[in-house]
Amino acid sequence: MNTNCFDIAVLIACHNRREKTLRCLGDLFTQWQINEKFRFTVFLVDDASTDGTSEAISKNFPQVRIIKGTGNLYWNKGMHLAWQKALEEKQFDFYLWLNDDTVLFHDAIFNMLDTFHKCGDNSIICGSTKSEITGDHTYGLRIRGGKELIPNGQIQFGIYMNGNVVLISKKVYETIGIIDNIYPHAIGDNDYGLRAVKKGFRIATPGDYIGYCEAHEKLPAWCRPEVPFKKRLKSLYSPLGNSHPKYFFIFEYRHFGLPLAIKHFLSIHLRVLIPSLWK
Repeated sequence: MNTNCFDIAVLIACHNRREKTLRCLGDLFTQWQINEKFRFTVFLVDDASTDGTSEAISKNFPQVRIIKGTGNLYWNKGMHLAWQKALEEKQFDFYLWLNDDTVLFHDAIFNMLDTFHKCGDNSIICGSTKSEITGDHTYGLRIRGGKELIPNGQIQFGIYMNGNVVLISKKVYETIGIIDNIYPHAIGDNDYGLRAVKKGFRIATPGDYIGYCEAHEKLPAWCRPEVPFKKRLKSLYSPLGNSHPKYFFIFEYRHFGLPLAIKHFLSIHLRVLIPSLWK
């Protein structure tokens, strides 16, 4: 690994969020201009956007490698494709997952690299984000049981990571591989983290927030009693439903065993049928 200047592949998947994507890229390239400790190449999968995202990126950031998606990749499969394309170019020192709705602070990547060096090369670094509107914690790292790790000035360790901003070293990639494209949209980030933990890696989060990202709706449509049953069922089996029964079963069976996977497979469908049972 080149200790003078690190090569980072930035992996982004986007769809019809042109202005957010442009803002994300603008903040990303600003960091490059003020720090000589790293350089990066952006691999961005535009999953068939119809709002002119690719054209705007080509105009404003011509150095970005734009990869055209089919419109059916969503986040996880899009990130898988971006990672594949990065590896076709070369092996990088680091791979940075970055959601296009995340606004990085000016020293975000520097802080994540600094955290990595403090933790050692057996670590993945998962950045924490907060709302630009309210200042509330939104995404980051969680411990067993699901409790969120709120930045407190100290490096903290967990096992469940949101994939909004994640720094993965070459060593981790060479051991774990890339994100599993069996998942269409959600779950792949937590799956990757747990795979890493099983191989002896640690997942750390810096002591401070690294950017802004607004929280998505906490309760999906399939959990809400006011939504008609047919719409709840459609929501559950949508790639954007976050707990698609097939993929959630695969995830839980892989990491927690068959009994728990079956239990939650059944309870998910019961919740769709009678959501009022859950408070």
